[in-house]
Amino acid sequence: MTESFETLEQVMHRAVALAVRGEGRVAPNPAVGAVVVDEELRVLGEGWHTAFGEAHAEVVALESAGDSARGATLVVTLEPCCHHGQTPPCTDAVLAAGIRRVVVGIADPSPHADGSGLSRLRDAGLEVEVGVAVESVRRLNAPFLKLLETGHPWIHAKWAMTLDGRIAATGGHSQWISGEESRLLVHQLRGRVDAVLVGIGTAVADDPLLTARPPGPRTATRVVLDSTARLPLDSQLVRTSPDVPLLLACAETADPSRVAALVEAGVEVIAGPVDDRGRLEIANLLEEFGTRRWTNVLVEGGSEVLGALADGGWIDEAHVFLAPKLVGGREALGAVGGDGLTRIPEAASLVCVETRTVGEDVYWRGVRVRGGERPACCSARYRWY
Repeated sequence: MTESFETLEQVMHRAVALAVRGEGRVAPNPAVGAVVVDEELRVLGEGWHTAFGEAHAEVVALESAGDSARGATLVVTLEPCCHHGQTPPCTDAVLAAGIRRVVVGIADPSPHADGSGLSRLRDAGLEVEVGVAVESVRRLNAPFLKLLETGHPWIHAKWAMTLDGRIAATGGHSQWISGEESRLLVHQLRGRVDAVLVGIGTAVADDPLLTARPPGPRTATRVVLDSTARLPLDSQLVRTSPDVPLLLACAETADPSRVAALVEAGVEVIAGPVDDRGRLEIANLLEEFGTRRWTNVLVEGGSEVLGALADGGWIDEAHVFLAPKLVGGREALGAVGGDGLTRIPEAASLVCVETRTVGEDVYWRGVRVRGGERPACCSARYRWY
């Protein structure tokens, strides 16, 4: 039986659900879904952008609909492109298919788009409607939109903690707080982001690989914040750097011999400014990440790195794994360090979008409440070695 809908909003939500299937595969492009429906809103064809460089969602949906697309309505999450990139313009495919009406979630904010796709369709006599289920579409592509609007990637903060809020015992022991099922989910997260970031404390204490196992659709660059360039040359991160990208960010005052040894081992090193406490400037790091067109960055600790991000209001999304364990201890580390706030906020800092059990743990995911401006970026840039 042919699937049908009652409203265009419902059709757009279906397009959003299809687009999600391309997450982690299409970046730095946005995730896009499309549905072709007739006048009764019965589905004639559908599709999504499956991978960077592959056919766009509109083309897949139109091919799925075939000849029945003539005179039908195309519902698509993002404005169809009108330029030659990795693929031909989607507007050409829309016109060739004989579509009568195009319903768009949001216009493409990319500089190269500039509304040209919508104009091309309107000039050809098609009925064009923009702004259906806008919030759902913007939520779908929040990282892509943030990169365009701010020049910074979407920052995912991840931590596992005990019921009493500890990420390590008093003596520093931290493996393993969460269960195997939670760690599998973390590997899935790593497999769909552009970079995985940790501080030097975590890198030394845990000697992690920071790779996705099994591999995901993306191979994330491992990033270590290490102002003095003291990452051990025999660490797993350095030893695997010829095979999996490793970026180390240090201070401009770091020992040149240490930097040279890391570069010789296959590590990419960038040096930048530090604050009055010798910590790397987060704003400059995010700007550097944006120049690399990184859309999603997963930060896995430690406490002070997460604290610096929280202090600056840089965390966009949190992934928290709560394990049914008690550690206690006045000196045991909490999840988020930094300077912190002097008062408990009256309103929520993050809006919960998902909560579920993962093995014996509880997984909580939330996104930052919008409102208030981010700290301005510093003007300094990093230099490459």
